[in-house]
Amino acid sequence: MNAKANIKYVNLEITDADILYEDNHLIAVNKRAGDIVQVDETGDESLEDKVKKYIAKKYNKPNGAFLGVVHRLDRPVSGVILFAKTSKALERINAMFKGREMHKTYYAVVRNRPTPYAGNLVHWLVKNPQKNVTKAYNQEINGGLRSELSYKTVAELGGYYLVEVDPVTGRPHQIRVQLSTLGCPIVGDNKYGYPRGSLRKSICLHARRLEFMHPIKKEPVVIIAPVPKDGFWERFEGLMVSG
Repeated sequence: MNAKANIKYVNLEITDADILYEDNHLIAVNKRAGDIVQVDETGDESLEDKVKKYIAKKYNKPNGAFLGVVHRLDRPVSGVILFAKTSKALERINAMFKGREMHKTYYAVVRNRPTPYAGNLVHWLVKNPQKNVTKAYNQEINGGLRSELSYKTVAELGGYYLVEVDPVTGRPHQIRVQLSTLGCPIVGDNKYGYPRGSLRKSICLHARRLEFMHPIKKEPVVIIAPVPKDGFWERFEGLMVSG
């Protein structure tokens, strides 16, 4: 049996230290790499359920708490993820994501030098749900979803390159497969071409910043997620332009 198959994610509960933003309508969490946002076939506890438990305990809600999922991050990805605490906020935030009114900034670490150093990538992505892998095509293809992002290389450190990514669309595995198509698979992402995976079951892709107009208060909100403290990411945090 492959030894990697026996590596389990560490299941940790949500604490105050994980909360990036909270008010009566919204709550944002710094997702750990390895957490799943919603329950899947693994049966592992989801981040959604963990946050519900956190809210119920914090506010003494014995019957549980309402929580709406408005977007997702891949399991091996870390960073800011937003939930709605009311149905009104959920409806409005969903509309904002659909209308591309939520500005998201990611950072990725790659080993190959991006060429060109900055640019805009457009592909048509087709996901294979059985294999949970997405393929990128340069031209429009039947069943493909148009996917666009802009990127720029912001630093080089120890033979690694820090890349800032601003996705225009939000497709499954989009940043991972599009950077891989550029010849720059993300460190640790052996699903998309990096030569080896991470023992932590994580990849070096971090959702750093989320910026939007509050759906109820109509005030600008900027949420920034500190990078994982894993002995690698911290070296790059001071080089990040956003936040």
